[in-house]
Amino acid sequence: MTEETITVSDNSDSDEGGAQELRGHLSKWTNYIHGWQDRFIVLKDSTLSYYKSELESNLGCRGALCLKKAKVKPHEFDDCRFDVSVNDCVWYLRASNPEEKQQWIDVLESFKVESGYGTSSDSSSNGGGLRRHGSVTSLQSTGSHVWKRAFWAADGTRTPSPTDVRSRADSTESYGRTARRLTEKIQELDTYSELLSKQAVQLTQYFDMCVASYPQINDEGIENEAIDAVKLADGNDLSLHAGEVRGTSASFRATIGATMATLSHCAELLRRREKQARQAEELYMALKTQLNEARLASKPGPDHEEGPHSTLPDDEFYDAVETGFDKMEEERCARVAPPIEHTRDQVDLPPPAIDNRLTVHPLWPEIDRISTEQIQAAFEGVGGEIGWQLFAEEGDMRMYRREMEVDGMVMDPLKAMHKVRGVSAREMCHYFFNPRYRYEWETTLENMTIVEEISSDALVFHQSFKRIWPASQRDALFWSHVRAASGNTYAVTNHSTTNTQYPANTGACIRLFVTVCLACRSSFPAGETPSRDNITTSIAYCSTVNPGGWAPAGVLRAVYKREYPKFLKRFTGYVAEQCRGKPLAI
Repeated sequence: MTEETITVSDNSDSDEGGAQELRGHLSKWTNYIHGWQDRFIVLKDSTLSYYKSELESNLGCRGALCLKKAKVKPHEFDDCRFDVSVNDCVWYLRASNPEEKQQWIDVLESFKVESGYGTSSDSSSNGGGLRRHGSVTSLQSTGSHVWKRAFWAADGTRTPSPTDVRSRADSTESYGRTARRLTEKIQELDTYSELLSKQAVQLTQYFDMCVASYPQINDEGIENEAIDAVKLADGNDLSLHAGEVRGTSASFRATIGATMATLSHCAELLRRREKQARQAEELYMALKTQLNEARLASKPGPDHEEGPHSTLPDDEFYDAVETGFDKMEEERCARVAPPIEHTRDQVDLPPPAIDNRLTVHPLWPEIDRISTEQIQAAFEGVGGEIGWQLFAEEGDMRMYRREMEVDGMVMDPLKAMHKVRGVSAREMCHYFFNPRYRYEWETTLENMTIVEEISSDALVFHQSFKRIWPASQRDALFWSHVRAASGNTYAVTNHSTTNTQYPANTGACIRLFVTVCLACRSSFPAGETPSRDNITTSIAYCSTVNPGGWAPAGVLRAVYKREYPKFLKRFTGYVAEQCRGKPLAI
């Protein structure tokens, strides 16, 4: 990626009323084979387009998104990444630094606001508004990434946790009870309406009788005096209806009271129903968002990780890993070696005897025991009931394995037998042990730190390895010891250890655990002086690796079959090349 990749300009003639233009280089996720690729991105006239390169921008874009209904989402863990999505179409983009990423996000979101597609309008037309954040920090300020990833939707709204779903389900059940009660109350109101109608008719009939019997009573003569119809009826023919009137009046008052109480209850039920309706709508929108997220997550993308529930099929997983190794090999072949030739002296070469400083170190008992066991096992046969299976053969090289799984993780012990001519055992172990040369032959190595220099023949290393998508990145902490044995034999043993300054699984890397031994034994014709022309070194390479995390068993075994022979050929070829023209060290 270039240093200066962004160009911002004001486009006063645009239809959006002066929205900014933005163009520059970003990394765009292409697919699981090719991974991240540099692309030329252009924002213009409400459209985000990308081209393979700036030189090809006049040949037509390779893809475009309309920003009016797009969602922009900063990545939770990658400070340089953000995703732009419209429905099921997602562009995964990475800037060269967090500042550049934020500049893109700010322009994209400001464009949406100026275009009238901000948070409020999106909430009704696009399944949820785009919540605007000033920076990645503002996204992180509410708490841990872990629970945010589980319970917060892509647009900033909270997605339901299992507790939420249960509580919302209870609310839905309560909503049904409220509806039933409301129906009952409406039926009660219908009954009260009928009663009030009948009682009103009875009272009206009685009042009409009163008016007919006493025509002299009129409104003008009694402006300031109330008329008691019952009292007027006492002592005359209407007295027969007085009891009826009193009963009807009492019933009328009671019915009106019950009606008012029922109406008040109905109003309360309606308010409750409205609240429950809002909760049901929120639940629906949250589940809809969660479903969209799950649908997008099911597609191959840069967030696919290893794990027993990975949605990436084993064959695609292997294709991706294979492509990753191929890229590393291409980079190694394209890399020009520096024109510095390291001189090899007796101090650099493995000492013929164990350094006394190692024997007083706390790790010495473990180093001595494991190194002795590994050297003995290295030259043991592979026949009989040991269970070694031959899985690769080429010339003098043969590779064996035993299938072993612990807690669902593949830990197959591997053993390679090989012969190299013109190189001694001491020289072979020198280049395998000495950290000066490790970057030159170890293509997967990303970083190496010497944690402790115990002695001239023992070191403690911390190494991180290049990530090969979709597997997680790995690191290892191990001691390495080189020693001489009888019969022109040298061996290097690496074995995992612990150190409080390098705790396991605390960062982005998963800690793998290794036990590796490279045992070499030189031979030459009896009675002759050893030389480059007559010396042959038999190599036994033994490896047991606990990957520290899950990966498909078939994929790992396919990778072993492909990569271990390549590694051994590459390393032995490298040593032979380094030793060419130099005095033999035996």
